Amino acid sequence: MKDKHILLHVTGSISCYKACELTSLLVKAGAEVQVTMSEGALKFLQPAVFEGLSRREALTPDMFVRKPDCIPHITLAQKWADLIIVYPASANCIARLASGLSDDLFGATFLANNFEKPVLLAPAMNSNMFAHPSVQEGLKKLESWGCKILPTEEGRLACGSVGLGKLIAPEKAFDFIKEAL
Repeated sequence: MKDKHILLHVTGSISCYKACELTSLLVKAGAEVQVTMSEGALKFLQPAVFEGLSRREALTPDMFVRKPDCIPHITLAQKWADLIIVYPASANCIARLASGLSDDLFGATFLANNFEKPVLLAPAMNSNMFAHPSVQEGLKKLESWGCKILPTEEGRLACGSVGLGKLIAPEKAFDFIKEAL
């Protein structure tokens, strides 16, 4: 992991707190981690959390913020990242990516990606949402484009029910990242 550049996109799922642990694991292993956050993620966590863990500015959905030396969505996808992971990948994020929506920083970054580098998605949602045909079709479409869909775990969900859709543990996601690099 030393000197690898990991782009970690965090979406609005109650399980997004686990992205903090994944960030920490990656940084401890020597990776540079650039976090991007969806509007939903900003409802659960503040950018300062990821900035403290990664020692990099967490990027928010505003794709029109310009850096003097780059166009962020192009630079992140085509020049900087060795691997992109969406952890957690909410139902909304899956639908947006599968539809090609690019009205925020990560959507534009995803479209600018050429799939020469691994893209991992770690779904997280209620069991019924995970089983819904629109989510399953979105995941199949994204997989056919070259994304690796990580398995969900079965267990107690935030809503109190038990079933599939639970976000894979940070340590397991870390192992998938190591394997993909």
